[in-house]
Amino acid sequence: MDPFFDFVGHYWWLVFPMSGLIGGWARSWSKASERRHRRRVELYKLQNQAAESEQASQADVLALMTAHDTVNRRWLDYELDVGKLIDYPVMTDVREPLTVAFLRAKREADGLHPASPADIRTAGRLAEYRAAVNSFELAFDVAEREAMRIKDSKFTGPERQRLETARKLLRIASDAAATPAERQTAYKRARRELDGLIVLPEATVAALEDKIAAMIDAGKATDLPQR
Repeated sequence: MDPFFDFVGHYWWLVFPMSGLIGGWARSWSKASERRHRRRVELYKLQNQAAESEQASQADVLALMTAHDTVNRRWLDYELDVGKLIDYPVMTDVREPLTVAFLRAKREADGLHPASPADIRTAGRLAEYRAAVNSFELAFDVAEREAMRIKDSKFTGPERQRLETARKLLRIASDAAATPAERQTAYKRARRELDGLIVLPEATVAALEDKIAAMIDAGKATDLPQR
C-alpha cells in the first residue's frame, strides 16, 4: 500500500482537524485577497479623482485667462480708437483715482497671466491669479462707468471746443477722400488741439500714425502716372 494511504488508514481521525485548518487558511486567504482588491479599487478611484481634479483646475485656469483677455480687449478698444478716448477722456487721465486703480489692477493681472493653463499647477497660484483677474475686471468696469458718466464734463467750454475740433480733424486725417497733404496737416493740428487735454497712450499714437501713413502711401501710389 502507498505510504500516504497507509498513514491515512492509521490516522484517519487527523483528517477532520486538518480540513478545518485548511478551510480556515482558505478563508483567511480569501479575505486577504478581498482586502487587496478593495485597496486596488480605492487606489484606482483616488487616481481618477486626482486626474479629474487636475482637469478641472486646468479648466478653471483657462476660464480665467479668457476673462482676463476679454477685459484687455475692451481696453484695447480705447487704445486703438482716438475718437473713443476723446469721448471718454477719463479712461486715460492718470489724475483720476479710478483710472489709476484700473491701470494698477491691469498691471498686476498681466504680470500673473500664464503662457498656458499648464503653467498654473497649485491651488495657491490659481487663487492668486483669480483674485488679480477679478480685481482687474471690477476696476475696469468701475472706471469705464465713471468715464461714460462724466464724459467731457470736467473740461471748460473752450477745452470742449478744442476736443470737438480735434475730433473733426481726426476724421479728415482718416478720410480716404482727402489728399495725403490734407491728412498730414489734419493729424498734426489734431495733436496740437489735444496737447494738454488728453494724454494719448503710446499704443494709440502708434496705431493712429500707422493707419494714416498707410493711407498716405496708398494715396501716393494712386497718384503715380500710369505707364
